[in-house]
Amino acid sequence: MAAADRRVRPVEVRALAPHRIWLRYEDGVEGEVDLSHLAGCGVFAAWNDLSFFSAVRLGPGTSIAWGDDLDLCGDALYMEITGMTPEEMFPTLMADAGA
Repeated sequence: MAAADRRVRPVEVRALAPHRIWLRYEDGVEGEVDLSHLAGCGVFAAWNDLSFFSAVRLGPGTSIAWGDDLDLCGDALYMEITGMTPEEMFPTLMADAGA
């Protein structure tokens, strides 16, 4: 039997020091993610306004959002915190790709 994909929903998010966020997921995993490498680039220039960055919130599904037009994938952030690979997080996706 193939392992199930791991879709874990974030349940809490907070802005920290400039361009860092803290997340907690429904399975108890929590940690900080440094987003400073994105700040100031393209759509992420909006984060130069620290009041905008501080307004981070839980978005639809597993997303982490700022305003109405800027979000990040909660699954990618979960992998960043845990060190999991896409193959570990989504084994059925990888199995389907090989079929």
